[in-house]
Amino acid sequence: MVLALTVCGVVVALVVVGLFVFGLRRRLIQRSGGTFDCSLRWDVAEKPDTSGKGWSYGVARYNGDRVEWFRVFSYALRPRRTLERASIEVAGRRLPEGEEELALLSDAVILTCLHRGTRLELAMSEDALTGFLAWLEAAPPGQRVNVA
Repeated sequence: MVLALTVCGVVVALVVVGLFVFGLRRRLIQRSGGTFDCSLRWDVAEKPDTSGKGWSYGVARYNGDRVEWFRVFSYALRPRRTLERASIEVAGRRLPEGEEELALLSDAVILTCLHRGTRLELAMSEDALTGFLAWLEAAPPGQRVNVA
């Protein structure tokens, strides 16, 4: 009986520590400011896939001329993807359809982009989308920006 209680206590303590580390990591990512919730689907086909598969929920952070994307359910302190402003080409935007509505946040808008030849989709709120497009258009003089 004592062994079972000890094992249960250790398991509960590990779960609490794991959740605390998730929260601490997110706090460290957001510490420098300029973050927004953003789901990402990498290397997608030209025809929109509305099955809801392939989406990863994450947090994006502006860092100079880059957007760094971090998976939410990860312990890594490094970004999973980095998008350079000069390499992002916006191909279009759309609203979630079909099962995508269940896979994404309720107010999400999907932005289709090309980044160094790779087609990707970013899903974010309307406010975050406005900020993202403004950030793209605010490129320093001499840099090309492709916003559809």
